[in-house]
Amino acid sequence: MIRRNKEVALSTQLKKRTTKKEKANNEIMISTGSTLLDLAISGTRKRGGGIPSGILMEVFGPEGSGKTVLLCEIGGYIQRQGGEIKFNDPEARLNTQFAAMFDLDMEDIEVSNPDTVTQVISGVQDWQPKSDAKINGILTDSLAALSTDMEMDNPDGDKMGMRRAKEFSEGFRKIARILKKENYLMVCSNQIRVKAGASAYGEQFTVPGGKAIAFYSSVRLRFHKPEKLKKKIKVKGKEFAKVIGTKVKVEVYKNSVDAPYRTADLYILFDYGIDDIRANLQFLKDYSSSSVYYVDDTQLDKSLDTSVRLVEENDMEEQLKEAVIDLWESIQNKFKQTRTKKKR
Repeated sequence: MIRRNKEVALSTQLKKRTTKKEKANNEIMISTGSTLLDLAISGTRKRGGGIPSGILMEVFGPEGSGKTVLLCEIGGYIQRQGGEIKFNDPEARLNTQFAAMFDLDMEDIEVSNPDTVTQVISGVQDWQPKSDAKINGILTDSLAALSTDMEMDNPDGDKMGMRRAKEFSEGFRKIARILKKENYLMVCSNQIRVKAGASAYGEQFTVPGGKAIAFYSSVRLRFHKPEKLKKKIKVKGKEFAKVIGTKVKVEVYKNSVDAPYRTADLYILFDYGIDDIRANLQFLKDYSSSSVYYVDDTQLDKSLDTSVRLVEENDMEEQLKEAVIDLWESIQNKFKQTRTKKKR
């Protein structure tokens, strides 16, 4: 009888595990446009990773590091899945030409230029997408540009920014459940500033808007200072160099959906967006002893630019992506804990 009860209990436990695994595999994920960043966010939660819907995500870092590019890549992905986008643009910088680079259809996007935190929050509460897609997205670029009613009425009314911090706290507390219930993905960019009076051993930076943004964000991505990507050419024997993009390290600074503190390198080209092929090829080469770039057993070239072109010409993007995911997972498996389940 005891043995029979143990078998029943074990069978029930296995069913629960299977159900959880199936649920994770069926979960809808939003891609960032970067295989490595998708994996860094939730690669051990679901194969290929990505951003789960129904959450708030903050993207912060220095100016010119690629935050707006990431938001547009996410927005383009949601639209391609049939979802609808609401784009809050308090900086009033988004233009049609830039958006077109990410396949963003501006005619189908609700773009607003809010002045205050309250307008952004009420916009989320009142939003009723026409699309019945499983995923809809709210993008805000950026939180640092938002003001308060107090500051708008009186420029000296909120010099210390305390009112703005309070409004963020009250606002995000109200919409956190709406995002989950309606399955919206809300992604907000934010600036980074030097922290006044910081000790030599503490964090040297802070973000505008107080603690509420960090508290209510399920995922926080920190963009580090970018490196310049240069291309050199020769004209009549003379060499010329031009900056064509940037390489930036992105750290998963907070993660409530998977393990935190992973990093990913993004290659961002000015007239292209996130160059996933370039990053994936470099990732494979960095973890091999090969002197040339390769995909599986296919050797490409010693030149990264030539290798990128060969991948595109031979439609090897998906094969390259799967090879990167396999390698990434094999590396992560080596860090897995082998201890037995804790007795509680």
